[in-house]
Amino acid sequence: MPPFPSPARPPSAQGPFGHALAGLLDVLLPADCAGCGSERTQLCPACRHALAAARPAPTLLPWTHAAAPYTGPVRQLLLAHKERGALRLAGPLGEALGRAVCSALGARAGAAPLLLVPMPSARPAVRARGHDPTLRLAGAAARSLRRAGLDVRAAPLLRHARPVADQAGLNAAERRRNLHGALTVLPHARTGAAGLGAPGSLAGRHPVLVDDLVTTGASLAEAARALADAGLPARAGATVAATARPAD
Repeated sequence: MPPFPSPARPPSAQGPFGHALAGLLDVLLPADCAGCGSERTQLCPACRHALAAARPAPTLLPWTHAAAPYTGPVRQLLLAHKERGALRLAGPLGEALGRAVCSALGARAGAAPLLLVPMPSARPAVRARGHDPTLRLAGAAARSLRRAGLDVRAAPLLRHARPVADQAGLNAAERRRNLHGALTVLPHARTGAAGLGAPGSLAGRHPVLVDDLVTTGASLAEAARALADAGLPARAGATVAATARPAD
């Protein structure tokens, strides 16, 4: 089993103020590497290279590409960012997500302005964690792509329309049934791309769905349905990581 770094604080201490304190402690008292446990650095050179060198590839959803497999240090980095508030990892993870966006779009990547649409997090989960990890990664990916010369913004357009059961332990078909109709588009986006002018000059942008992880693809497929029903068809999907495909 790979080394697993000890959390800098107990989960019960997390929240908006806890994460602000954690960010300060990351600077004053560097944590061990979230990927492999190396001392005195939150992301060691080897784990940074493993994340940066991974080649994006299609997932179970051909229109969605993932930057790396959900194994080894990549898995640990995503868990540290999502569950333990290692917020400084958003930068390198966002860069990986940006590469997956470019891979999924191919030659279309620079053809039109893009809008990265993060998968929505449940409100109780956001409160418990003290941050919205997918929204944070979407913003980091957008900044990375802008540095590369692309016209990209990120905006949360989706929300949960109803509660869903815990996905853990469900197979692909059960996940699809569980999620069908679970997502909807926020009211300001319902008039289609031309109606996205209000929040941050989003008019005319091509939506790309983004998430931290894809497993069966049921969540991304439901998000794509919700966007299409609102007249905003997703041009592609991208994630930082993908779980291994089931054996045939």
